[in-house]
Amino acid sequence: MSSPVASTSTPPPAAFDPADLDSVNAELANAKPQEILAWAIDHIPNLYQTTAFGLTGLAATDMIANISRRRKLPHLVPMIFIDTLYHFDETIRLKEKVEKKYKLEVIVYRPPGVNSVKEFEEKYGEKLWETDEDTYDYLVKARSLAMVEPARRSYDELNVKAVITGRRRSQGADRAALQPIEIDSTGLVKVNPLCRWGFNEVKDYVDMAGVPYNSLLDEGYKSIGDWHSTVKPKEGESERSGRWASNKQKSECGLHKDYFVMKRAFEKKQREQERAAVDKARGDDAVGETSVDLGTAEDLGASFSDLKLGA
Repeated sequence: MSSPVASTSTPPPAAFDPADLDSVNAELANAKPQEILAWAIDHIPNLYQTTAFGLTGLAATDMIANISRRRKLPHLVPMIFIDTLYHFDETIRLKEKVEKKYKLEVIVYRPPGVNSVKEFEEKYGEKLWETDEDTYDYLVKARSLAMVEPARRSYDELNVKAVITGRRRSQGADRAALQPIEIDSTGLVKVNPLCRWGFNEVKDYVDMAGVPYNSLLDEGYKSIGDWHSTVKPKEGESERSGRWASNKQKSECGLHKDYFVMKRAFEKKQREQERAAVDKARGDDAVGETSVDLGTAEDLGASFSDLKLGA
């Protein structure tokens, strides 16, 4: 196995064998983030960076840019951003700063069939994160073992086989035992180059390297997601305690659920809504006529419930 130290040229990526995962993590256990990134660039094909422009991800972006410059190549890892449509304005402005500084075009994905809050709420309803949290997570979220809809769609369309994340052990909860390289239940390779760093180490790097970052950090935020579910953590609270402030049961992006279970649940709700609309229209047309045959209605419902994608 080759050394994790950054090389001066980019050889064709060697096929990454999941059977080597333990030995790779042993080799990278004490590697610097830059060395982990260089190893991933050299050995893992179809590698992308998924980002919400958090501080750790931005540090990784800067490191990738430095590796690219040393090799006299354009930015080596394409970036994917899931625009939930509910990001802070500061986050969207930061995206533009990152594109300008690193001379790259961030690939943007949004919830299916919509490009604005108005379109989203007309199609799915207002304050969906309150009325149907699982559906909201499915429609808008990005990084997870489950790959919820926009991320899953981006991975399929771009043929993504591996992603660089901004997750760290010091963020606690499910991240406490992170390894440099992981493979999730779908076969997606996840590279966690800064997994051993703490928040202060990341912030020091960002400050020293002049990396653009979200101005909300200067107001006391530490982990920034959608505006409706992000607050400033209180003194002594964990870095990610300000996320999903109204739901402390969440330790991740509400996403570590089986993608196909969430997909079936979402499609079932859609079918139920369509059936309700048909029933309503049928009822309007049948004013003054005899009542609907309940047995027929039940049979129709059963036939809808039997529809399963991939069954």
